[in-house]
Amino acid sequence: MNHRPLGDHDRRMTESMERPTLARSDSSGRNRRAGWLVPAALIALSAVPVIAGSTRLGQLAGGGPITQDSVRYFATPAPVVAHIISVTLFSVLGALQFAHGLRRRRPAWHRAAGRLVVPSGIVSAFTGLWMTLFYPHLANDSALLVGLRLVFGTLMIVSLVLGFAAIRRRDVARHRAWMTRGYAIGMGAGTQLLTVGPWMALAGEPGPLPRALLMGAGWVINLVVAEWAVRRASGSVTSRRPTARVGVSSRPR
Repeated sequence: MNHRPLGDHDRRMTESMERPTLARSDSSGRNRRAGWLVPAALIALSAVPVIAGSTRLGQLAGGGPITQDSVRYFATPAPVVAHIISVTLFSVLGALQFAHGLRRRRPAWHRAAGRLVVPSGIVSAFTGLWMTLFYPHLANDSALLVGLRLVFGTLMIVSLVLGFAAIRRRDVARHRAWMTRGYAIGMGAGTQLLTVGPWMALAGEPGPLPRALLMGAGWVINLVVAEWAVRRASGSVTSRRPTARVGVSSRPR
């Protein structure tokens, strides 16, 4: 069988066939990297609260130091220990649930992780409510801040329960929406670092009212971003659905 050398036309044809394959490969790689941006950002947002919680666990295990702020934790350590462990699981595993590629490639892992995310989120919210109600309040804990903690803790539980109920009905869209809202509330501590931190750097420890407003702003910002993400995802799904053309027949008459 004779093989003739490739001419200019053959080379152009070969290159034109290879270019779409290479473009698809590059695009797929970029999409995979972009798909990890949100989980990475969420893990970074939760890093400081998780590290602070780990430090607190070390103090409780080591017996000190006992300060005016931490004496209540040493008196009744079980709620704060359960809170720190559940928040850590909820933060890290919950962030990975937002990796779209991981959800598509490993649906079994997504479901298994979800079985930990929901109960750990509910435990973290319940223990947060318990500590708000029964731990002695600090001097800067105003009635407004206590009320905000109770409201957002309750909203977090409601969101996670509704998200779980939705997936039991195979309603994936509502499941994702409610889980996104619940996770946003749970990540309030990370955003509160960004709202309270600049105030402390510029003006020192905020008083009771500014502290309540700044911490409340952390939850509100997270919920606004979550609602934007939910509506954006809903609009994206709607735009991909084929539209029916009413009254128009494609058959020749």
